[in-house]
Formats: sequence, structure tokens, C-alpha cells
Amino acid sequence: MNLLTVDYTAPDAPLQFVESLREFGFAVLANHPLKAEGLAQIYQAWQNFFNSPTKYHYGFSPRFDGYFPPDVSETAKGHQVKDLKEYFHFYYPWGQCPPELLDITVQYRQQANQIAEQLLNWIEQYSPPEVAAHYSEPLSAMIKGSDQTLLRVLHYPPLNGDEEPNAIRAAAHEDINFLTILPAANQPGLQVLTKENQWLDVPCDFGLLIINIGDMLQEASNGYFPSTTHRVINPSEQERNKSRLSLPLFLHPRPEVVLSPRHTAHSYLQERLKELGF
Repeated sequence: MNLLTVDYTAPDAPLQFVESLREFGFAVLANHPLKAEGLAQIYQAWQNFFNSPTKYHYGFSPRFDGYFPPDVSETAKGHQVKDLKEYFHFYYPWGQCPPELLDITVQYRQQANQIAEQLLNWIEQYSPPEVAAHYSEPLSAMIKGSDQTLLRVLHYPPLNGDEEPNAIRAAAHEDINFLTILPAANQPGLQVLTKENQWLDVPCDFGLLIINIGDMLQEASNGYFPSTTHRVINPSEQERNKSRLSLPLFLHPRPEVVLSPRHTAHSYLQERLKELGF
């Protein structure tokens, strides 16, 4: 069993894409509008940031933006050991950002957000009528004007051998948000848990675009689209000295958007953050 790579330009791409989301909660796109040279530039620019001591100039704020070092990194729900990662939270238009990275980061965020709107249209197009009836407004409209969408620049440092026992780069979890847009990282490691309870490697060839359902879209679709468990495993012994960088854009609806009879986007987010100890 493998995740099918869908050609974004194919006539049946919307249907194949939605079928993959239904089966796995994940889909992989090739020939999408994000240009490879632009992705290479932003990866290199942020790698330089994480390699530099200047990252410490951007402490995280009460609004959860800025740089988060490994010692305050996340502990996934249900786990006791922190993930082996550091990251920078970029909330456009008001977030912290190193000046030399601002233009390239804003440009990437805008392009990824535009693609997300198109993909949400595909999801709505192929939602059965009884599922679409649950949507309080068009899916793509739910994210328009949202100031909650988060670009997280994730850096998984090389392993040095003194990591806490059982710690991995990202323990098994589901995403809280609506939809996640993720260019393939510069190293493998991402896995998704199938319905058969087997871990499946997600393709990581440079230039692919990975999309996954978040808890909020699962809520809005009354469970039709699954928010699937995934993780990032540690590299092999031969690759342990290599870092890994990824650029997930976590799409969030506007806070007032009604997801279901029991939740708005705001109430759902607050409930989940409380569960995580925030």
C-alpha cells in the first residue's frame, strides 16, 4: 500500500486528491504551482537562520510567534518526552520575522494559501451532499481573512547521541487545524498511520506537496474526512548527522466560523490548547 502521487494538472486530479484524503487523511501532489527554485531558496534561507546564533534574538511571545528552542518544544498529546525539534512561528501579517527572511517568507505563505483555497474547493466539490450540508459556508471562504493561519518553520537538528530515551523528531499526533500544506522536507522521516494500523512512509521527493486533513476539517465534515495520526521518525545511523527542515502551513478558519453544532473554530482551538496545557 502506497500513497498515490496525484498530478495537479491532470483532468481527474480533484477526484484523485479527495479520494486519497478520504483513504489516508493525506494526499501528495506533483506539478503543483509552488516552484521548485522558490522552495529551494526558502529552505536554504531558513537553514542559514537555524545555523546562526541570531535565532536567539527572536524569543517566542505571548502570541506564540517567534523562535521556540528545543527545550520548550512540544510534547505530543499522550506522550511524556519532548520532540527533537526547534521551530519558528510566523504569523503574517503581524508576526515576528528576521528582516532578511520577511519577503521570501511572506511570498511563500501567500502562494501556499492560494493553493489551499483551490484544494478546499476540490474537497467541497467532491463532498457528498449529506457531508456538504454540514458546512456552514464554503470551505475556502472559512480561511479567507483569517489571522490564525500559522507558518511553522520546523528544524530537526542532527542527532548527537545524548537524546532522551524514546525521543523522536515528532511523536505520533494529529494536526489541530483545518488543512496543512507541506512541501516535501529535505530529508525523509514523515509517516502516516493507515486504517490497518501500519506506518506508511510519505513520499519525500523534492518538489512534491503533501496535504493532510486537520481536526477542524474532520469536525466540520462530521468525520467524513479523517484527521490521521502521523509522526516524524529519527534518521538512520548513517543519516543522523543531517538536519531536517520542513515548512508546514497550518490553515485555520476565522475564529467565528461554525464548524459544527458544538464548536466554532475559536472554541475548538481553545479546547485543544487546554488539553495540551496552554
